[in-house]
Formats: sequence, C-alpha cells, structure tokens
Amino acid sequence: MKELVEVIAKALVDNPEEVVVNETEKDGEIQIELKVAPSDMGKVIGKQGRIAKAIRSVVKAAASKEEKKVIVDIQ
Repeated sequence: MKELVEVIAKALVDNPEEVVVNETEKDGEIQIELKVAPSDMGKVIGKQGRIAKAIRSVVKAAASKEEKKVIVDIQ
C-alpha cells in the first residue's frame, strides 16, 4: 500500500523528492501517513477534497483484496 500511495503522490506534486510515506499496522488496520511540501498540499487534496478522496478510494480497493482496513492521512 505504501508504494501505491507514494507513486500516486509523486505523480501529482511539483516536488516529488519531498514526498514521504509512512505505514504502520496494528489490530488488522493499516495507517498510511502521506507528507508533502506545503506548496504541494493543494495538488494532493484537490478542489473540495476530490483528489484526496480518489487516492483513498484506490487504496481502499487495493486493500480489499487483502481484507484489511486502510486509513490514509494526508499531512
């Protein structure tokens, strides 16, 4: 999941070298923390959060194969 979020985020931003993705797992739940440069935050979130929702939907679909819950936190 971490690699998927990282590839998507790097494709969206102007500063791909500043994209940092951390993944932690506990109680059968995967938490993915995405950090981008402050100037790229708007590109990752999108108008009315549409891009952020799309990222979460793609990750959720990928996680459904493994039957795990995934939370994507954008910072």
